[in-house]
Amino acid sequence: MAGALPTSAFRTFKGSYSDTFVRLRVLKEKEARLADTITVNGTAHPMPDDPRVSLLDFLRQHIGLTGTKKGCDHGQCGACTVIVNGIRINSCLTLAAMHDGDSVTTIEGLGTPDEPSALQRAFLEHDGFQCGYCTPGQICSATAMLEEIAANWPSDASESLEGGTAISGEEIRERMSGNLCRCGAYANIVAAIEEVAAGGQS
Repeated sequence: MAGALPTSAFRTFKGSYSDTFVRLRVLKEKEARLADTITVNGTAHPMPDDPRVSLLDFLRQHIGLTGTKKGCDHGQCGACTVIVNGIRINSCLTLAAMHDGDSVTTIEGLGTPDEPSALQRAFLEHDGFQCGYCTPGQICSATAMLEEIAANWPSDASESLEGGTAISGEEIRERMSGNLCRCGAYANIVAAIEEVAAGGQS
């Protein structure tokens, strides 16, 4: 019949329609599972309307947690380090929309001026800073790093890949190498972390 679609064309159209239906159903199921919130320091916040907002900008500009710093904005300096579901990340390199339902901990969530965390106290006592701009990222990174060691995650400086990593200055420097300090307070930063790792701060 003139103008009729061939059988192969109908099969292709039918397959495309079926695939589209399946994709729509999967998307609807996924949307039903989404929390549409990010939990930051124990408080749930609605996701930003703009999907282009980085996690760093969401923390600083949308919910007013300015402890997390914007340094290079290219994932090179570590000033924006936060802890997401127990893992330290550079918040400038990830979109807030990627963290629906996640738990984020910033420097504000680790301690307060009246009740600082063990690492915050150690950084103060060992002068683990000068200008202080990188310090929030350093402390967040060190907090997660000590958890990594406790979980027997090896690093390039670890003598064994089987766990049981000994905490040494070399080990700490390797694991903290993603956090830069332009003032050069590295020796004091390592000393502060070593003290906490050894149980010197409770």
